[in-house]
Amino acid sequence: MSAAHDSTSAPPSTVSLASIQAAALRIRPDIYLSPVRHSAGLSEITGLEVFLKLDNLQRTGAFKERGALNKILTLTPEERSRGVIAASAGNHAQAVAFHAGRRELRARIVMPVMTPLVKVAATSGYGAEVILHGADYDEACDEAIRQSHADGLTFLHPFDDDEVIAGQGTIGLELLEQIPSLEAVVVPIGGGGLIAGIACALKESNPAIRVIGVQTDRLPSMLRAREAGRPVTVAAEATIADGIAVRRAGQRTLPLVARYVDELVTVDEEEIASAILLLLEREKTLAEGAGAAALAALLRKRTSLNGSRTAVIIGGGNIDVTLLSKIIERGLVKDGRRTRVRIHLTDRPGALHHLTRIIADLRANIVQTAHDRAYYGVSLGDTVIDFTLETRGAQHIEEIAQALTVAGYRHERIE
Repeated sequence: MSAAHDSTSAPPSTVSLASIQAAALRIRPDIYLSPVRHSAGLSEITGLEVFLKLDNLQRTGAFKERGALNKILTLTPEERSRGVIAASAGNHAQAVAFHAGRRELRARIVMPVMTPLVKVAATSGYGAEVILHGADYDEACDEAIRQSHADGLTFLHPFDDDEVIAGQGTIGLELLEQIPSLEAVVVPIGGGGLIAGIACALKESNPAIRVIGVQTDRLPSMLRAREAGRPVTVAAEATIADGIAVRRAGQRTLPLVARYVDELVTVDEEEIASAILLLLEREKTLAEGAGAAALAALLRKRTSLNGSRTAVIIGGGNIDVTLLSKIIERGLVKDGRRTRVRIHLTDRPGALHHLTRIIADLRANIVQTAHDRAYYGVSLGDTVIDFTLETRGAQHIEEIAQALTVAGYRHERIE
């Protein structure tokens, strides 16, 4: 077991409804009361009454501010004077950097080497010293704990800490006020701090509210921990949901999840990507992978919910623009709004003009072309052209294919 997770001797969690209420009073002056928005479109798609809790609108772009600030505000003067250190894939890092900086605390953040640039730049921009170390969060966490001991810094755990859990749980209190007759909440899970806090706040206020957790199927650490009855380490995997890419559930969060959470489900990478795109296009809301995971579970009907008034936690919006571009491109292809077709034609003057006229007559827009005369089994005197086209859907793509066949062109769609 790594140093980062050697907490078997830790005392039981003290998180309670009272501690979450105290956290809410403590952080209220500095935390944005994020809105809840009812979505008629998502309600129609899912068969539920869907409300989006938009904590991606926090100052640093994610819910992590709540727990980080509550922890910072409960540090002793001696702990504050030593400076703080944290490990994070991005959102906890930014939260600690921002709120430590506002209180003139020295902050050092250890982040995995492959952390999206947008999160690294933001963390550094808030005034923290950033160190890139390790292939994933767990390796970064081990290094942060090592440095905390070596340099006397106060370590701020991103999820396995009672004050952090209580801070995240303030979302639950807000939901009770913002959504009358709330029946269910769907929450993304990494190490479990967010869902542990929310579930405690909700269940202690109204036990009838269902709480459902969602993990990426590549790193189902909380699901495996619940099955085993103890935290277990799952194999490292790359995921677009880097904010919940935690290989081992928390020692303190697991008992709270076991006690309060009704259901745990998983979603895959394509499902998360589709949820990101749907939120962006239909809801005008930017979510990162971890922020869209809960919605992905509803869209794919992974949960047992049926017709419930359901809150979906959109926990973060700090997504790398390069990744977002790839998600948009793949989404357009899946929806039939972009396609690529390889067409064989005679290499003579006017041949390309005749081909592009057919495409233009069908109102498809040519985005990109690539000629090749040497590969793909091209005969002498012939050429092959790859066209990337903007289209209106699967039926439109079929119409283009039929027109090319009628015109005598040999062609195939490139997946």
